Amino acid sequence: MKMLKTQIAIIGAGPSGLLLGQLLHNAGIDTLILERQTPDYVLGRIRAGVLEQGMVELLRQAGVGQRMDAEGLVHTGFELALDGRRVHIDLHALTGGKTVMIYGQTEVTRDLMAARREAGAQTIYEARNVVPHGMKTEEPFVTFEKDGELYRLDCDYIAGCDGFHGVARQSIPAECLNVFERVYPFGWLGILADTPPVHEELVYARHERGFALCSMRSATRTRYYLQVPADEHVENWSDQRFWDELKSRLPGALAASLITGPSIEKSIAPLRSFVVEPMQYGRMFLVGDAAHIVPPTGAKGLNLAASDVSTLFNILLKVYREGRVDLLEKYSEVCLRRVWKAERFSWWMTSMLHRFDEHDAFSQRIAESELEYFVDSEAGRKTIAENYVGLPYEAIE
Repeated sequence: MKMLKTQIAIIGAGPSGLLLGQLLHNAGIDTLILERQTPDYVLGRIRAGVLEQGMVELLRQAGVGQRMDAEGLVHTGFELALDGRRVHIDLHALTGGKTVMIYGQTEVTRDLMAARREAGAQTIYEARNVVPHGMKTEEPFVTFEKDGELYRLDCDYIAGCDGFHGVARQSIPAECLNVFERVYPFGWLGILADTPPVHEELVYARHERGFALCSMRSATRTRYYLQVPADEHVENWSDQRFWDELKSRLPGALAASLITGPSIEKSIAPLRSFVVEPMQYGRMFLVGDAAHIVPPTGAKGLNLAASDVSTLFNILLKVYREGRVDLLEKYSEVCLRRVWKAERFSWWMTSMLHRFDEHDAFSQRIAESELEYFVDSEAGRKTIAENYVGLPYEAIE
């Protein structure tokens, strides 16, 4: 068995693992990242595209904001299309100047990978059978295999940034965790296309045929989604069928100006709300999707991972610089305050904008009425806006 040593062992080289690694590296704290997949596989995952201001600032703090600031699109609002009626949510005006940044998760990951390479910090890709051990002891370690050899990585702390299906959370005894979950009866069929966006802002559409979202990754690449039944198969959807259905759910003027084209990627994502408490087990900390999932309606998944990263980084900084080990046990409590607020907003947006076949007529009308109240009232629009741009990061003390 080969022996390795680091201060922080990070499991997972997605955006949260890489961002945590970059912040720690810049602060002089040694990290080693273990990733099950290849770099190309990680970069091939088409995911989020809306970054909250807090995440944008964190990326700049990590020194990886240059390309984002040059190529990202700053959005000052978004649009709701409610059964044909169009309502503009002016984020900038309603939140005292806050905005969001349109910049794809793939690009964030690419920038972070490049920064880590330039810094000479180590990432081990295609690490097999990664297992954390001794999390409840003073000397945790991680074992893994690479190129047929067995390794042991000794560390001070472990960060589980390895996603919903990752090994980190699964290594915690089930009786130590409380699980909160809601699985929705529909998924999102998403396509990526090299076509200009139908509108300069994102459009969230509620329609009797189901929800639709018009999003983008750049001025030339679009991302569109349709609500479909949870058991739907992507093979049933030709590009033509997708575009026809999208047009049927959009207000007439938007549908008429929609430019279609061949899809580059097409897939169905299930929707779920999921939180595990606590987000910590001894010296191992769960970060991002390893601890919580939100339905994508509120654009909160990647952004919540960023606030977890910020919390863990700030705590570890105080631990190493000031010996404040008392702060370690506050990680979960601090993160969960923000997590649950984002879970609530994502659940609310999902409930308001999607069609639930199991809802009776009364429930449907109540949802319509609630959303009408919110968009017709200044206070209601403000509530939507301040949640959408992202609530402030929680202080660690």
